[in-house]
Amino acid sequence: MTLKTGDAIPDLTLTVVGEDGPKSVPSKEFFGGKTVVLFAVPGAFTPTCSARHLPGFKDHTADFSAKGVDVVACTAVNDYFVMKAWAKDQGIASEVVMLADGNADFARAMGLVLDGSGFGMGPRSQRYASVIKNGVIDKLFVEDKGEFKVSSAEYVLEHL
Repeated sequence: MTLKTGDAIPDLTLTVVGEDGPKSVPSKEFFGGKTVVLFAVPGAFTPTCSARHLPGFKDHTADFSAKGVDVVACTAVNDYFVMKAWAKDQGIASEVVMLADGNADFARAMGLVLDGSGFGMGPRSQRYASVIKNGVIDKLFVEDKGEFKVSSAEYVLEHL
């Protein structure tokens, strides 16, 4: 079942990509007491994700901050090392927090798993963006298959 507006973020451990290696953080701690814009991509280094999705959020972090967002975060069903390499490739320092979901645990808990086995990718996250306030989903924008519209940084900004 897909989570929806008003639902709490699943209670599990997230893997944050950082300078000192992977850091395990309980989701309640990561999302609690703040406003987080979380967006999910099907995979690091994939065309739309690298050319438009992640760069859009990176370019608009100041705009999100001006609208009261404390953290902008990206999740993908990739391991820590891939997410770290992708952040480096995209010039991400601290403006976007990268969350590795190597086993798709978070994507499954959100109810937003995409079957990418037809492309040799296995389970992936659907493309979406969300606004999470104090651990509760305030807004959720899930893309239709093959689309990139409602999960863009610009669309989310318009709806804050």
